[in-house]
Amino acid sequence: MQSLAIKGRWDAFCNTISKIPPKYLYILFLLMAVGISLHSWYSSQDMERWTRYNNFLIFKASFAHLIHNQDLYVLYESEYYDLYKYSPTFAMWMGAFAWMPDVPALICWNIMNVVVFIIAIRTLPVKKEKQSILLLFLAIEMMIALTSSQINVLIAGFFILAWHAMENKKIWLAALLLVITVYIKIFGLVAMSLFLLYPQRWKAALYTAFWTLVIAVMPLLVISPEQLTFLYKSWAHLLANDYSASYGVSVMGWWHTWFNMDISKQLFMLSAAVIFMLPFIPILYNKESKYNLSMLASVLIWVVIFNHKGESPTYIIALTGVAIWYFTQEKPSKLNTTLAVLTLVFTSFSSTDLITPYWIARTYVEPYAVKAVFCSIVWLKIILEPFFLPSTGGAVEMEKLQRAA
Repeated sequence: MQSLAIKGRWDAFCNTISKIPPKYLYILFLLMAVGISLHSWYSSQDMERWTRYNNFLIFKASFAHLIHNQDLYVLYESEYYDLYKYSPTFAMWMGAFAWMPDVPALICWNIMNVVVFIIAIRTLPVKKEKQSILLLFLAIEMMIALTSSQINVLIAGFFILAWHAMENKKIWLAALLLVITVYIKIFGLVAMSLFLLYPQRWKAALYTAFWTLVIAVMPLLVISPEQLTFLYKSWAHLLANDYSASYGVSVMGWWHTWFNMDISKQLFMLSAAVIFMLPFIPILYNKESKYNLSMLASVLIWVVIFNHKGESPTYIIALTGVAIWYFTQEKPSKLNTTLAVLTLVFTSFSSTDLITPYWIARTYVEPYAVKAVFCSIVWLKIILEPFFLPSTGGAVEMEKLQRAA
């Protein structure tokens, strides 16, 4: 009865929102990017040392450190707190923003993230009446991600655009987009598993190798080969030490804080990787292309819930996966609707001061990895569907969706 009540209220809400043209939600996201950027800058003026857009300052400063032959992977306390953890190539790309003052640079940065994301969302085979609902479903998580001034929104967009390129047999473009994500955050490697679902696998491998090499040596435009070698070694050292530092807002963090389970990270990640790959067996054996979109959703969720450094702003990626899984279903079941609503409540609503009191969010939501719980349940359901629903489960067949979109 409770699931029926949830579904009834949800359907009524969706019917109302579906009447809003998607373009108004696009405008909302762009205004959000500008407004949050300005607020982050303005509210930082009375802070004695640090800013609310510290992540962006780390990215922006990395370009100056790169061209001045400094080690990117040490702490520069006079400029920001925390460490730069991305590739030397990403530091070079930040030259596009480094020349601007903080305010216009931050605005352009957040707008870039949102524009890429909107373009990606428009490529999804989502029925027109569901597009506005999908965007609103992600609005709070988008706000959280933009407030952190990170690059998670763009990464979610690149994953979707890479899938779209694969669907349209543009393997070179898919490989380029995914390699770019790897040089930002290593977990982009997980998305390359999607190439297994398409026939041009050898071509994908060759393109991936080509773009990996090209992007790896890009910093040679501004630094010497010796310095680049040093930076890659320093980056590897940082990542190795960073891996053992925490559990993050992840499945591992959830199990550790709730059940006091002290699990070997290596064994845990190996198990997670094996489970992640299991659906590929029946999908490839039965040539079930209708599951390709479900596997994209699986990737988007997996890279967050099994990330040992997962944090609240990264969940725009995971919730996008949940949204793709749910809103590309022709007629979602009561169970799927209930899971989608609970995921929205416990992932987005639970971590915003607009709905959850600050002390609850900081005392319980983040330390107990609440955001990971229902995302993990949805992910497990996605993994199981190819085994138990070979003919009707998962995402709707692409042809039907594309006709309806």
